Amino acid sequence: MLKRISVQQLTLGMHIKEFCGSWMEHPFWRSGFLLEDPKDIKRIHGSSIQEVWIDVGKGVDVPQGEPAVLEKQAHAQAEQALGSIKPAPQEPVAVSVADEIAQASRICAQSKQAVMLMFQEARMGKVVDTATAQNLVKDISASVSRNAGALISLARLKTADDYTYMHSVAVCAMMVALARQLGLSEAETRSAGLAGLLHDLGKAMMPMQVLNKPGKLTDAEFIIIKSHPLEGHAMLLKVPDIDPIALDVCLNHHEKVDGSGYPKALKADEISLFAKMGAVCDVYDAITSNRPYKAGWDPAESLRKMAEWADGHFDRQVFQAFVKSLGIYPIGSLVRLSSGRIAVVMEQTARSLTMPRVKVFFSTKSDMRIPPEIVDLSSPGCREKIASREDPHQWPFKDINELWSGLSQTHW
Repeated sequence: MLKRISVQQLTLGMHIKEFCGSWMEHPFWRSGFLLEDPKDIKRIHGSSIQEVWIDVGKGVDVPQGEPAVLEKQAHAQAEQALGSIKPAPQEPVAVSVADEIAQASRICAQSKQAVMLMFQEARMGKVVDTATAQNLVKDISASVSRNAGALISLARLKTADDYTYMHSVAVCAMMVALARQLGLSEAETRSAGLAGLLHDLGKAMMPMQVLNKPGKLTDAEFIIIKSHPLEGHAMLLKVPDIDPIALDVCLNHHEKVDGSGYPKALKADEISLFAKMGAVCDVYDAITSNRPYKAGWDPAESLRKMAEWADGHFDRQVFQAFVKSLGIYPIGSLVRLSSGRIAVVMEQTARSLTMPRVKVFFSTKSDMRIPPEIVDLSSPGCREKIASREDPHQWPFKDINELWSGLSQTHW
């Protein structure tokens, strides 16, 4: 049985199943371990993590009477929070995901190369070329305008080797989509996109052996990683006429509304709207991406987890707008339908956040693959609905991304 408890309740012998927060916020490279070293408890107390999930079937339980949240209770609360979010009125998408995929794939490839070059020049002490960055934002923004889901979903399919660069592209695209969902002006939307593209520039100054370390960070290494907002901010200050929004997001995208973030432990209204946007986009891409030390979470599961953390980590209104921009079941989510068939989400629909277009490809009744079929769950007369999320790691499906994108794995 899993229980969510405060880190102050941790004792030796407990089995930590999972940290309640992005793994970028603490020095542990993995979850699922037995607490045997008092130093580990001290390190957790010293991080910004406030709650953890423990598996009482594999380790010590909390004493009877101490506060704890059971897994079913937490899931129900997160589902209720997500389910209460209503889709905002939106203009019909200009093109379908299928029509935008090829162009979005090209933009992703070009953007990755450009961001890689930008980071290389930053390491050599050169001033960042914001003109090139703005051109990238323009292309990314145009793709998001045609269909937000295509490029955002493709950018999630990064490899561990190009994570740092594609993460910047993904956050840029999500910042643009989120800015539009929030009703910001075109000028503010462009600034938000530029801020997303440049938010992690400080990682160019991180030692590669620390940045790409496939194991547990030492306390000293974690302190180094946490310096990247300050490093990036210092580099951007050297850029003539740098957009102040880019400066702000670069410095403050790891701040949290409860004051447990860094580098300045800002709280609530002390954090700008754009930095709050950056925090949501940054975490979502981090937890859905494969890393050297951890496989990414399913998109829908990631939103559910973020809903659990929202009150302390994110601004509630910004998070709700973010969900509206992606859908409760983002593209690429694996779901089980009421018929028992398994499907992958292909595209959002205007009618409801819980009724996307899906591609059905597996029958649990016959336990076998079936010819792929696209089903619009929002269409009148459709009797199917999503019964549950599915963990892709529990299924032997190696082609989920090919199913929704139509692209072979060589494209990412």
